[in-house]
Amino acid sequence: MKRSSISIFIALVILLFYAALMSGCASGTTKHATSVVDYLFPKTKDPVVTPGIPVLTLPLRVGIAFVPAATGKDGRESRTSSGFTPFQGGGDLSLTEKRKTDLMQEVARNFKKYPFVKNIEIIPSAYLTPGGSFANLDQIRTMLELDVIVLLSYDQVQFTDQTLSFTYWTMAGPLVVPAQKNDTHTMLDAVVYDIQSRKMLFRAPGTSLINGSSMLVDQSQELRADGDKGFSEAAQSMIINLNEQLALFKEKLKERPEEYKVVQTPTYIARTSSSGRGGGGSVDNVMLMLFVGLGVCFLWIKGRS
Repeated sequence: MKRSSISIFIALVILLFYAALMSGCASGTTKHATSVVDYLFPKTKDPVVTPGIPVLTLPLRVGIAFVPAATGKDGRESRTSSGFTPFQGGGDLSLTEKRKTDLMQEVARNFKKYPFVKNIEIIPSAYLTPGGSFANLDQIRTMLELDVIVLLSYDQVQFTDQTLSFTYWTMAGPLVVPAQKNDTHTMLDAVVYDIQSRKMLFRAPGTSLINGSSMLVDQSQELRADGDKGFSEAAQSMIINLNEQLALFKEKLKERPEEYKVVQTPTYIARTSSSGRGGGGSVDNVMLMLFVGLGVCFLWIKGRS
């Protein structure tokens, strides 16, 4: 009886412990976000920027970078949260530099297939300063010899609600373990700017929604996994939208020649001609060689007769 009483007492303590957790952490949200607007137009400076007419010299030298997050007094990324106890803190879900590089590589691979892109530079986060605006972009443009830059930003919100529980039957009686319902909303946004003219060419967002659940003790790990998956899914969605917006931008160049100036360098003309994309130059050469060959053959036959 004594051992049974101890077991019941331990079970009651565990139940009270989890009951306290459930009452103190019913729900909560954590948000990580960066903003192209805050980077290019910081409120403290309130700049007035008048875009010029972009001169797009093909092939383009393109850079890709994540805009920096706003930082707190400790120099770390600022994060908003509510409703969390220490047991619910989902950990630091902000993107690491390696994860940013992986995502930028995905975008770069998509751009490399286009003949109007000469090269793509993956720009480390250290090159961009919070609120650096176009002055910072001018420095990067000079340093890396860029024409166009793709600025990436993100917004990820994770919502946790105490809606589930698991009951385990033990020798000492039932053991109720609370579980969490986790929703992870993620958005990645790509904004393409011509640096010299300060003109936004086009933008393309990508979104993801992941519904999950976890036991309280596994919540931090599950939130990290959902957050990482959310960025991957949002990146794929963004790349699809980038291709669509790029196609629309090409049409805009034809319809509004007064707003954009396109210069084709000999390198670009040679590249598109050799690939058959520049108006049939390579096809004309093949046809010319074919006619010359037929002519020589005709003269040879006529001479023998």
